[in-house]
Amino acid sequence: MEDSQELWLSIKDKLPEQRVALGAAYSNTYRNDPKAIVFGASRYKFVSKMLERNATHVLEVGCGDGFGAPIVAQNVEKLVCTDIDQKQLDDNSNRLSCYQNIEFLYHDFRKGSLDRGSDAVFFLDVLEHIYPSECDAFLENVFGSISDDGCAIVGVPNKSAESYGSKYSQLGHVNMMDADELTDRLKKYWKTVFIFGMNDEVLHTGFTPLCHYLIAVASNRV
Repeated sequence: MEDSQELWLSIKDKLPEQRVALGAAYSNTYRNDPKAIVFGASRYKFVSKMLERNATHVLEVGCGDGFGAPIVAQNVEKLVCTDIDQKQLDDNSNRLSCYQNIEFLYHDFRKGSLDRGSDAVFFLDVLEHIYPSECDAFLENVFGSISDDGCAIVGVPNKSAESYGSKYSQLGHVNMMDADELTDRLKKYWKTVFIFGMNDEVLHTGFTPLCHYLIAVASNRV
C-alpha cells in the first residue's frame, strides 16, 4: 500500500545532520525582518555569478558575520574575508569552519593594502560606513590589493532611499552616494563601471533614483 507520509519520512531520515548557525547580524534580521534575508542573499548571489569563471582567488572587504561568504565561495577557488572586528571574525571562523575554501582575516584597509594573490574584490554595505575623509585611502588600498587585470564589485544603499533605512542604518551611514556619485568615485580607479539597481531582491537596469540599492561592476584599471 502506498503511503506518502512514510515515503517522506524515509527520505527525511536519510538527510545528513549538517546545521550551520547564523551570525549575530543576520540572526537579528531573521528574527525581526526575515524577508530581508532574501535581499542580502540575492546580492551575494549576484557577486557569486559575476565572479564564476572570471576569478579564482577573491577578496571580500567588510564581511561582517560572514552570511554571504558561502554563497560566493561556492563559485571560486579561494575566498579571503576581511573585517575590522576581530571578535566577529573569530566567531565566523568557528561557525563556518565547514567551508574549507574560506579564510577570515583581520585587516584595516584605511591603513594599507593586503597582498593575498587575489584577482577580484567585492564589498557590499561597506562604503557607506567609511567617512568621506577616509574614503580615498580606503579605496586606493582595497583596489591595490588585487591583480592589475582584476575586477571589483561594490554594493551600496542608494542615497535617494536613505529615509527608508532602519534607525541603525541611519546611525552608521556616513558616506551615502547616488548612482552618479558612486560611478564618479569608482572611475578614479577603473575605466569601465557598470551600474545595476536593486529593489528588494530584484536586480535590474531601471531608473536609478528609484532603486533602493546600487551595485557597481568595475574593470580595466586606470
